[in-house]
Amino acid sequence: MKLYLTALGCRLNEAEIESLARQAAALGWRIVEAPAQADWAVINTCTVTHVAARKSRQAIRRLRRENPGLRVAVIGCYGEMAPEEARALDGVELVLPNAHKEHLLGHLLAEMPPQVLPRADEAQPPPGSRTRAFVKVQDGCDNRCTYCIVTVARGRSRSRPPDEVLADIRRRLDEGAQEVVLSGVNIGAYGRDRPGQGPLPESAGWSLARLVRHILESTDVRRLRLSSIEPWDLTEELLALWPHPRLCRQLHLPLQSGSDAVLRRMGRPMAVAPFGELVAAARRRVPEMLLSTDLIVGFPGETEADFQQTLQVAEALAFGRLHVFRYSPRPGTPAAHMEGAVSPAVAQQRSERLIALGDALALAYHRRFVGQQVQVLFEAPVTHEGAPGWSGLTDHYLRVWAPGEGDLHNRLCAVRCLAADAEGLRGELA
Repeated sequence: MKLYLTALGCRLNEAEIESLARQAAALGWRIVEAPAQADWAVINTCTVTHVAARKSRQAIRRLRRENPGLRVAVIGCYGEMAPEEARALDGVELVLPNAHKEHLLGHLLAEMPPQVLPRADEAQPPPGSRTRAFVKVQDGCDNRCTYCIVTVARGRSRSRPPDEVLADIRRRLDEGAQEVVLSGVNIGAYGRDRPGQGPLPESAGWSLARLVRHILESTDVRRLRLSSIEPWDLTEELLALWPHPRLCRQLHLPLQSGSDAVLRRMGRPMAVAPFGELVAAARRRVPEMLLSTDLIVGFPGETEADFQQTLQVAEALAFGRLHVFRYSPRPGTPAAHMEGAVSPAVAQQRSERLIALGDALALAYHRRFVGQQVQVLFEAPVTHEGAPGWSGLTDHYLRVWAPGEGDLHNRLCAVRCLAADAEGLRGELA
């Protein structure tokens, strides 16, 4: 039996799909790279915005267009929040809520006639073409941001046992991964549901900082990267881990708005001023740290003055990257019932202005590295202006292209940066 797996949305969805691929290969499934080759497809969906939900539906339909006989299993947040809508899509034969997605393979096996069941004696090596391994450390969220449907779709915060996380990382390192990305809905909450557990001597139990330190001390991972961290979870203990040479110099801290009034309506517990103090503290630790953020425009009641504050704060804090979202009312969230809706045209115009600022900030940050030598983990061959070469990432999460015709996949190489644009850097192998 042949299985195709794909994910939309967050890094956690990618981590879950990678874990499913390994489990399926161990059971004897053949993991294929295209829907046209598959008997079953599994899609891990997203519904964080109405656009994400629409993209999930489009992706499901696209699977069936590429293979009209394909049987489709839908998991993830879109399937959780709109199960009947998902079941009505052509080809969808299974929809599982998030709480049951870990049992997906058992459900698929139950749907198969005995003569076509995968055989354990035909187990395949785990698919491992990725240079970076996304490892799930946590799921769910206890925050109550008024716009967010993910807390409804994913439930309360739950941490994976640290020994499971460590074993997962070691397996991925044995498969050749050079970088590990710790993923979750709210990884900064790691350990709060596991007080006093684990081998560490501290009686207070686990935290994200202690998990990171334990991974760095217990493995030889070349690079350890953290996914998004809520700013109030960036503790001094966590900051003190930088500048560890194997901890990637990147922090993604969601701000969401530069207006304290909007932040209060969003249910965000940190105002702009203390957020700025965190940014300054991070830069004192590592001056070249890439700091990126999420910003929402068009939230109910957002005035032009509120938006101007967001522009000013984003520019003053000199983020290296902005992720800009137009507010999307999600049924079941408090913000969906708030007054003061911003018109789609105004939200679009504000989004475009903020994206333009983000491009300018990214260019300014990238230019700091022109003339410097950086370490790049190459991922894939990419032709640039007719020249063959390779594209990869620095530990700052800078996209770098360098010419070359040999096989650089999954290799860490020194690159001298020669030019920059808003997308990244171009260089030459040092």
